[in-house]
Amino acid sequence: MSDVLDKTGARTDEAAGVISGARERIDAIDDRIIGLVQERMAVSAVIQEERIASGGRRVNLSREMEVLGHYREALGKPGTSLAMTLLELCRGRI
Repeated sequence: MSDVLDKTGARTDEAAGVISGARERIDAIDDRIIGLVQERMAVSAVIQEERIASGGRRVNLSREMEVLGHYREALGKPGTSLAMTLLELCRGRI
């Protein structure tokens, strides 16, 4: 069995090729997601700085509930977990 078959878990060269190509796409998508998360973190920092500078709180819980609802509606229950992770990355633990 060739090395590519071992890496993909496929049992044919054709399947291994499809899996390898799809994994490359996933890796590229993951890189884009990471970049977008980093961008979100930077924008969130600007919002927090402005809110605090104006005498407000660092976190706006009603806005966070909107974000959680948006992700839950789009992705189901796992979307809520994803949104919680994003919120924690962007504002830290509360």
